[in-house]
Amino acid sequence: MILFLSVALTGCTTGKHKDFMANTELAKTYFSLHEQENEEAMWGYIHPDIEWHLPVYDAPMAGMDEIKQAVVNYHTEFEGMNFAADYWLPGVDPETGLPDGSTRTYGTWTAVHTATGQKVSITTYHAFNFKDGKIIGGGDWFDLGGMLNAIQKGAQMQADEQASEEES
Repeated sequence: MILFLSVALTGCTTGKHKDFMANTELAKTYFSLHEQENEEAMWGYIHPDIEWHLPVYDAPMAGMDEIKQAVVNYHTEFEGMNFAADYWLPGVDPETGLPDGSTRTYGTWTAVHTATGQKVSITTYHAFNFKDGKIIGGGDWFDLGGMLNAIQKGAQMQADEQASEEES
């Protein structure tokens, strides 16, 4: 009888944590505020004890100050930022493998580098953990170095074209 109830209850669940949908909406709103460059509103979504993985080689886990600096830098360096999610997935507790209310997404950020006019499009992965209705952990994973190299290459090509035009 216990086995039957266990199987029946397992079959009726979606496999998602009760907080998954609400937390996913929080993460989506956070990204929307990022696109709008509304930094002050973004800070309200971040737990003061946050530990975040920035997409920088060999960087230590970031806290609130480092996240604020990174966000302000993106807003200074880029315009027209837009995130198109491929999908949002429930996260799991790394020790138990069970859904824990966290969320993660794969998608693509697009923007224009303000100084050079270079368009960027970068595939990304983001994970969000929550505490008290705020983002407390997770991170961003993408090829930051490749994006910076593409911007530099685009800027060099523009400079070469300009120099060629001036010589003509």
